[in-house]
Amino acid sequence: MPEPVNRTILLFDIEKFGRRDDVQQAFMRRKLHTIVEQSLTAAGANPHAQHREDRGDAVMVLVTPDISKVSLLRVLLKETDDLLRSDNRLTADSAQVRLRVVLAAGEVALDPQPGTLGGAVGHDLNQAFRLLDAEELKTALKRNDRPTAVCVSASVHQSVVRHGYAGVNPEEFREITVQGKEGPLTAWLHSVNEPPSLGASTAAVPPPGTAAPSRAPIRAPGTPRGAFVGGNLVMGNQYGVTGGQVSGDVVMGSKNEGDPR
Repeated sequence: MPEPVNRTILLFDIEKFGRRDDVQQAFMRRKLHTIVEQSLTAAGANPHAQHREDRGDAVMVLVTPDISKVSLLRVLLKETDDLLRSDNRLTADSAQVRLRVVLAAGEVALDPQPGTLGGAVGHDLNQAFRLLDAEELKTALKRNDRPTAVCVSASVHQSVVRHGYAGVNPEEFREITVQGKEGPLTAWLHSVNEPPSLGASTAAVPPPGTAAPSRAPIRAPGTPRGAFVGGNLVMGNQYGVTGGQVSGDVVMGSKNEGDPR
């Protein structure tokens, strides 16, 4: 078996591919390969710097170390997203492509067998595919209005993301734990534009179909309507009262002993 070499691992997978018919799938696969080609070209990865495998509804790319991971990640966060947005605008809803994307790195051996395509093997590659299939990444794409959801491995976050290179904002990534077959994996999810957590407080928002609480001023029983002063309703002689619940007479100023109240 060939000895492994260090490679940047780049994985793309189409969302809900299996729900489409054969004609739609063929069209979406062509779009996927076009997007991958344009993204790699934008990052400066020429054909000699990459090993690419077709995985049906996915594409795996192994990129040589001389291609900057910063450049690859910057393209994934910007150009790939823009390319998909532009393309999907001209495509029917049933054939629009949305992608889960993983950027990782590690040791990979290329061991092709006669009569077959592919042959890339390695623990780090397996772990990257665990991230690609993670429910956390699927949920992020489902809840996001962007056509891509990008996840990076812990090693890529440590060596690239956390340093804040141009076009890569560390604050836009959040740590997640993925339950893989070999145990939990730590990764980082690009979470910009994600909606607020479903557990966020909504106490200040009245439930749908209900009126907002009334803020009408309190008028003392048996007294005529008065005038608004400083946002409060003043009627007859009243004491100044701010906030809380008022019981009995409300008086501002002085109360004459002979006044019936």
